[in-house]
Amino acid sequence: MAKFTDALEYHRSGRKGKIEVITTKPCATSRDLALAYSPGVAEPCREIEKDPDMAYEYTAKGNLVAVVSNGTAVLGLGDIGALAGKPVMEGKGVLFKSFADIDVFDIELNTKNPDELIRTVQLLEPTFGGINLEDIKGPECFYIEEELKKTMTIPIFHDDQHGTAIISAAGMVNALEIVGKKIEDVKMVVNGAGAAGIACANFAIFMGINKNNVILCDSKGVIYKGRTVGMNEYKERLAAQTDARTLEDAINGADIFFGVSVKGALTADMLRAMAKDPIVFAMANPDPEITPDEAKAVRGDVIIGTGRSDYNNQVNNVLCFPFLFRGALDTHASAINDEMKLAAVHALAQLAKEDVPDSVRRAYGNSEIKFGREYLIPKAFDPRVLLHIAPAVAQAAIDSGVARRPILDMAKYIEHLEALQGRSKEIMRTMINKAKTAPKRVVFPEGEEDKILRSVQVLLDEKIATPILIGDNEVIREKAKALNVDLRATEIINPRKSEKLKAYSEILFAKRQRKGMTRYDARRRLQENGNYFGAIMVEQGDADALLSGINAHYPDVILPAIEVIGKKDGLSKVHGLYMLVFKKKVIFCADTTVTIEPTAEELAETAILAAEQAQHFDITPRVAMLSFSNFGSTQHPLTLKVKKATELVKEWAPELRVDGEIQANVALDPEIVKNQYPFSNLKGNANIFIFPDLQSGNITYKMLAKLGDAVAVGPILMGMKKPIHVLQRADDVSDIVNMAAVAVNDAQMNEQAESV
Repeated sequence: MAKFTDALEYHRSGRKGKIEVITTKPCATSRDLALAYSPGVAEPCREIEKDPDMAYEYTAKGNLVAVVSNGTAVLGLGDIGALAGKPVMEGKGVLFKSFADIDVFDIELNTKNPDELIRTVQLLEPTFGGINLEDIKGPECFYIEEELKKTMTIPIFHDDQHGTAIISAAGMVNALEIVGKKIEDVKMVVNGAGAAGIACANFAIFMGINKNNVILCDSKGVIYKGRTVGMNEYKERLAAQTDARTLEDAINGADIFFGVSVKGALTADMLRAMAKDPIVFAMANPDPEITPDEAKAVRGDVIIGTGRSDYNNQVNNVLCFPFLFRGALDTHASAINDEMKLAAVHALAQLAKEDVPDSVRRAYGNSEIKFGREYLIPKAFDPRVLLHIAPAVAQAAIDSGVARRPILDMAKYIEHLEALQGRSKEIMRTMINKAKTAPKRVVFPEGEEDKILRSVQVLLDEKIATPILIGDNEVIREKAKALNVDLRATEIINPRKSEKLKAYSEILFAKRQRKGMTRYDARRRLQENGNYFGAIMVEQGDADALLSGINAHYPDVILPAIEVIGKKDGLSKVHGLYMLVFKKKVIFCADTTVTIEPTAEELAETAILAAEQAQHFDITPRVAMLSFSNFGSTQHPLTLKVKKATELVKEWAPELRVDGEIQANVALDPEIVKNQYPFSNLKGNANIFIFPDLQSGNITYKMLAKLGDAVAVGPILMGMKKPIHVLQRADDVSDIVNMAAVAVNDAQMNEQAESV
C-alpha cells in the first residue's frame, strides 16, 4: 500500500503534476517586455509570414513535440479515458525533456472518433515540430498514424508501435550475431496483434526476415490466410499461408519469439519446441510471457529479453523516442521514415558492443555489463544513447531526403548534443579537441588496473593521447583481453625488466643521494613503485605527462613527482586546483589539495596559476581572493594576509582581473559589487576563488560539488616543471579520460613554452 501512496504523494506534492512552462528569455524590465511582446514581437511575426520556415528560428516550434492521446489504451490500464491518462502523458514529457532536452505539451483529446482526432492534430501543425501519438488503441491507431503521415509535413510517430519495434529489433540484430544466424533464414513468431505486435512484425520484415517466415498470433490463434474471425485490414496484411492454427503449432522450429501479449503465453513445452539457440523477447508488462528464470530452466541455450528493468536485456522505449525525435527535429525533418528507424536500430545495436561507462555500471549496482547473451541492448540510463542515435537518425533523414535542414558538420553536431547533457561535457570536449590536435605520451603507473585499461581504449579510439602502461606485461594483456581492450598500439613497461632501469636508478640516486637514498634504495624504489618510474620517464622526456592515483593515496603520487621532477623555477610551492562544472556555469577553486597554511606569496602564486589554467579551458578569468572581510572591513592578520596577496597578484600580473580581500557572496553578486564597491574591478561574477587556507578550500569545493550537483574535474596540479596529475580513487573511466586530456593540454603548453 505504501508504494501506491508514495506515487500519489509524488504527483500531488508541491507544484501539482510533473511539468511546468518556463521562459527562456529575460523578462525583468520594460525593455524585455517590449521585445517579448508588443511592439517587438511584430518583427518575427512579419519574418515568419514571409517565410514559414523562419518559425524554426524565432519560436520554440523546432524543439516542441505534442504528446497526443485519447486514453483508449493506457499503459496496461486500458481504456481509462483522456483525462485519466494525463499523468502518463505528462510523464512522457518528463522523459523527452530529461533524456533529449525536448519540450513537450501533452494534449489529451476527449474523443474516440479517429477522424476527429486526426482533424484536431492536423490543426495543431503550426505549433509543433513533431507529434508523438501515445496510448491509442488498435486498430484505430494504425489508421490515425497513416492519415496524419499522409497529410502533415512534420514527424508523426506512434511510440507504442515503433518504439517497441526498434528496441526489440536492435536486440534481435545482436542476438542473431551471437548465435550465428542470418536474418533472411530465420523463422519468427509474434504473439500479440495490437499496435506493438503488428509493428514488430512489419519492421522485422522490412529488416530482412522473409515474410513467409513470420507468423502473427492473437488471442484467437494464428492469423492465417482465409481467417475471418477477429480480423482487420492490418492483421490481414500479415496473414500467413500456413496450416498452423495455434501458437503451439506456430512456435515449432521457430528461431525467434516476440511476445507483446499476456503473462504465461509462452509455455515450457513451446520453448522446448523452438530451434537451437532460441531468441525470446517476452515483452508483456508487467509480467512477461515467460520469465528469464523459467526460460533458462528449460533451455540453457535461450537468449531472452523482457520489458522489465529487473531482468537483463530490457526492451525499454525510452531508449528510442527521445533520441529519434532529437535527430528528426534537428534536421527539421518532414517525417520519421523507415530509414531513420533502421538507423536507430543499428546505432543501438552497435552501442551495446562498446565499453560501458562506470556511471552506468553504478546505476545498475556495479554489475558486470559486457556485450553478450545477457547484454544485447544498452541500458536505459546510458548517456551515450543520445550521442549515438540522434546523429544516426539525423544522417538517415538527410540521406533519405526528408531533412529540410541538413547537418553539414556531424562532429560539431555531436558536440552540440554533448552540451545538452551539461556544461561539463561542453567544457571537456574543448579540452579533448585541443588534446587531439597533438596527442602526447601519458604514462600510467597503475597499468594493471581495470579502469585504467578501459580508459586507455577510449584514449586510443579518440586519439587523445598515446598511453604508456607500467606493470607486468602478461598481467596487463590478460586483463585487457578479458575487458576486450585492444593494446596492440600501447607500450607496456615492466620496471623490473626495463633496459633503462640502471640508467634511471643512477638518475634517481643522483637526485636523492644527499637525502638518505642509496643506489640500492633507488633501484628498489623504481622496481617497486611505478610512480617513481613514471616520474623519471617524464623527467627524462621518455613520456610527456603522468597520471596516477586510482589506487593510491594523494601524497604517494605527489611525493615521487616532487622528488624527481620538482616545481617550476621561481615558484615557492606546487598548488592544487579543482574545476567545478555546474549546469550553467564553471568555477575554479584553489588551493584545495596541497598547501595547508599558505603565505601571501603562495596565495598570489595560486591565483596566477589558476587564472592560467582557466585560460586553457577558454574561460576568461575573474579572480576573487576570499576572506571573511570585504576590502578592509575587518582588520585581522588573516584578512591582511589576503589583502597583501591581492596586491602581489596585481603587481605580478597587472593584466589579470582580480580583487580582494572579499567575501564569497559578494564575489558572486555583481550588483553588490557595483552598488557598494564600485572601485572593484570584479565587474562580473567571479569564476576563480582563491581560499585563504586548505581547510576552507577543501571543505567548500566538496560541499559545492555535492549540494550543487556539479562535476568536479581534478585535482589539477599547478606549478610542476612537467605535467603530473592525480586521480581519485572514486574516479570512473570518463574522469580518467578527462584528466588525461588535461594532462595532454599541459604537455602541449609546456612544449610551446620550451620552444619559445
